[in-house]
Amino acid sequence: MNAKQLVITAPYTVEMIDKFIEEPNADEVQVRLSVSTISSGTERANLVGEININSAKILTEAFFPRYIGYSSSGIIEKVGKNVTELKVGDRVALSWSVHGSLQNINKANVHKIIDDTIPFEEAALWHISTFPMAAIRKCKFEIGESAIVMGVGVLGILGIKQLISAGAAPVIAVDPNEDKRNLALSIGADYAFDPYDKEFSHKVKEVTNGGCNVALEVTGVGAGLDGVLDCMAPFGRVALLGCTRNSDFTIDYYHKVHAKGVSLIGAHTIARPKTESSSGMWTTKDDVYSMQKLYKYGKINLSSLVEEMHSPYEFKEVYHRLATQPSFPIVQFDWRKYNE
Repeated sequence: MNAKQLVITAPYTVEMIDKFIEEPNADEVQVRLSVSTISSGTERANLVGEININSAKILTEAFFPRYIGYSSSGIIEKVGKNVTELKVGDRVALSWSVHGSLQNINKANVHKIIDDTIPFEEAALWHISTFPMAAIRKCKFEIGESAIVMGVGVLGILGIKQLISAGAAPVIAVDPNEDKRNLALSIGADYAFDPYDKEFSHKVKEVTNGGCNVALEVTGVGAGLDGVLDCMAPFGRVALLGCTRNSDFTIDYYHKVHAKGVSLIGAHTIARPKTESSSGMWTTKDDVYSMQKLYKYGKINLSSLVEEMHSPYEFKEVYHRLATQPSFPIVQFDWRKYNE
């Protein structure tokens, strides 16, 4: 069966291709996509031809094509012979999927939506929401601690919502873009500061009585890490959530890390257990289930954060903006428009 799929074929070039979808193998399910979410940081890095996009190995040249889109939702159309916990017609959220109308995916990356009232828009954010959730867990956050989020992109926004739900006080958002700072305040952040303000770290320490206990560094740039280290309390924990693809920067580790006993924590989402959760180290599947419960019981609503919904056929305009605009909203593709 033929399907449509968005693929980066060269730097700054996205195409919608026809792809033949075979029958799912024994451990796969075939899913008709409903909604997929753009991961702006990862997809921008792939789009502009960034070489260093694989955290598992060092690459020396860019390669194409690149397949994008890993957080989505849809309906199962077929199941492989070894799949017993899922069935045709199930509404599901997907991990490590692609922007495509129909796809086969291993059952381990398929999460049944537990309540039919949960919208596909919400479920399409669950996989990417597990990134900041894992970072927060790795920091061993405790209720009542102060928290700072450096960068109010999609991961930063999701992290702010999760920290609020977890009982962080205060929650501080940091971004040079005033619109992003206002967005953070509108979703519940207690303070929002500009990192280029000369009084930035002083203001953070003032409202936290000496510094933050926990930080999510989401920008993935050296200046972001350097700036957030100035804001930490003694024995604070900094989760390196943003992908720091360029290592050409200098940190005064002696004064900013060693002297204060600050912990730097690798928080890439692949650095987590595959099959069994433990304290501070949960599987993706368990984190997705947590997000489902948080929505069901009214603790978190992620779909309200979606700023734009587009037909997949509008991909050229969407990706042009992603490549050229420094600030990008939370955007989803509605594949139901294609499937109609």
